[in-house]
Amino acid sequence: MNIFKDILCVVDIREDCAAALERAVTLAENNQASLTVLDVVDRITAGIGMPDGGPISADLQSAIVAADMQALEELVDPYRKRVSIKVAVRKGTRFMETIRQVLTNGHDLVIKVPEKLDWFDRLFGCDDMNLLRECPCPVWVVKPQIKKSYRVILAAVDTDDGYPRAELSSRDAVNREILEIACSLALSDFAELHVVHAWQAIGESAMRGALMHTPEIKIINYVEQVRRQREIKLNRVVHEVTSQLGKGAAEYLNPQIHLIKGGARKEIPELAEQLKADVIVMGTVARTGVPGFIMGNTAETILNQINCSVLAIKPSEFKTPVTLED
Repeated sequence: MNIFKDILCVVDIREDCAAALERAVTLAENNQASLTVLDVVDRITAGIGMPDGGPISADLQSAIVAADMQALEELVDPYRKRVSIKVAVRKGTRFMETIRQVLTNGHDLVIKVPEKLDWFDRLFGCDDMNLLRECPCPVWVVKPQIKKSYRVILAAVDTDDGYPRAELSSRDAVNREILEIACSLALSDFAELHVVHAWQAIGESAMRGALMHTPEIKIINYVEQVRRQREIKLNRVVHEVTSQLGKGAAEYLNPQIHLIKGGARKEIPELAEQLKADVIVMGTVARTGVPGFIMGNTAETILNQINCSVLAIKPSEFKTPVTLED
């Protein structure tokens, strides 16, 4: 199953980026995809008495770009026997130039290691979170020093029907994409595949409150009805995706389903820790196609709690607020 066709690997030649580069090369091999390796350098601004774009600042900027390009060529050279690799250097803010590279060249996956954060006890920093929020294609942030092959892959899907009708088809498409990517990764790495959906019965607490006086049997029946609806839809989407793989691959994968009662913000990070997941494949957008609605609070909370790699998916109609102009 070839999921990606044009991969962008974002590196920082001053940091250890071996995990992301190895993963990107392997992914390009397995998918017969194009691979571009990008680094972003700071844009030189004029100092006192030195005009922007003047000969001194322009020469300095050119020298920095040339040195970075040479370092990139040396970095990727050992991998050229495996895949064809292009290299590129852009100037400016890392996450914005990464998105502009995607907009210009049509890459369908960005893969990178997290930015270095010695003072925070979390995996993703501001630059990574901005990329996860605003990049129009899937973003895979690979935890450094990760083992070469993954053992456990966790796909988090949302089968809740309680969204506006216009959004349901988009969310269903994201669920399928999450599962297709997770299945492909699990097969290529011979990894366990786990699928999770955290659900809640809206109004259950209120029904048990003093104001409603709802009989317990009615509450139990209502909660069970919600659970059953989510179970049916979850099993259906998993079956639809795995059945496309062929009988042998589907039987080999045999995904383990986790239908967990509770809030996704709490349950998904806890399950990821319990399973020792190597990567979570999940959706991130709150409202589709609406400028300003970049990432849902639930997704943001989950990302701030996990300590494993993440591959974040957005709907195809997502519009990034980043433009090609500065």
